[in-house]
Amino acid sequence: MKIGCPKEIKNNENRVGLTPNAVNAYILAGHEVFMEKGAGLGSAIEDREYVTAGARILPTGEEIWETADMIVKVKEPLGSERALMRENQLVYAYFHFAADRELLEACLERKIISLAYETVQEGQTLPLLKPMSEVAGRMSTLIGAFYCAKHLGGRGLLPMGVTGVGPAEVLVLGGGVVGSNAGRVASGLGCRVTILDTNLSRLEYLGEIMPANVTCVYSDPVSLEQYLRSADIVIGAVLVPGGKTPWLVRRDQLKFMKPGAVLVDVAIDQGGSFETSKPSTHDEPTYVVDGIIHYCVGNMPGAYARTSTFALNNATIGYGLQMAGKGLKRACLENEALKLGLNTYKGIITKKPVAEAFGLAHLYQAPEKVLEVS
Repeated sequence: MKIGCPKEIKNNENRVGLTPNAVNAYILAGHEVFMEKGAGLGSAIEDREYVTAGARILPTGEEIWETADMIVKVKEPLGSERALMRENQLVYAYFHFAADRELLEACLERKIISLAYETVQEGQTLPLLKPMSEVAGRMSTLIGAFYCAKHLGGRGLLPMGVTGVGPAEVLVLGGGVVGSNAGRVASGLGCRVTILDTNLSRLEYLGEIMPANVTCVYSDPVSLEQYLRSADIVIGAVLVPGGKTPWLVRRDQLKFMKPGAVLVDVAIDQGGSFETSKPSTHDEPTYVVDGIIHYCVGNMPGAYARTSTFALNNATIGYGLQMAGKGLKRACLENEALKLGLNTYKGIITKKPVAEAFGLAHLYQAPEKVLEVS
């Protein structure tokens, strides 16, 4: 199979879809790999490293899209890339369709096959989302702490406190991979941390492994409002696999919060945890609503690109080799996790939550059905 990796074009997206190690794995399996010139520079990977691994370097992204049977990238195809997508082409990347109808319509119109990292599922785990959730979760606390600074619009509160002065109150909404990583870093800084979740088993587990300065609380409207009032940093860390994230904090609840408090919405790719969330960029990461700082950057791990790129490739390469070696149809029929990652297939929606997000049930078919008849 011809595998292509273009340079990412999203704002400050410095990750890259393939590392030299991943390229070498595809080459050893008998495939051809094509890298766009300079694709890895944002992750401190030189073209010569890809050449040594066996890849061919092509000058432009257009040539990559034209050449490859399978595109491996990080973020969803953006406007200029969507025109390059070819019918029956397999695109292996993050998509987050439930928050982007235009992207969904473009993929359906171009009749590509979209295998979304974020919905590949092994049991109850999302193995291709997990490494980036770890990065974003750990980052979220650092970002929140940074924007507590007065000159950045915050309350002027040093999150870990000092002798005689108490630390910040950090509220984490969701106890999954993002939330647990956010809570762990916040506790390590010395903050007082509260994690809200509705899963009692998860709360019990977190209560057992987290330090004493982390409190795990069942989430309901009363407890949410109570902890919003005292929070200096709030981290939105709830995920609905394949679907749109529900709003956990409404705009009218911002009035309960301390002026200059910081909201970090890690779920912005899936629509966001806060009613007032809107996607921001690394160039312009924050905005203020009703005196509350909002950080809603959709590609947070792009800031720590080298770590993120290698962590992501460690997770994606195994599934990629299966699809390249067996072909998509056989790979998905033999591997339930991969089948769950199939979101669109040649003009058909194959992920039910995606269809439901936009009232497009008439365009949905179960993945096993379209695979068996293709």
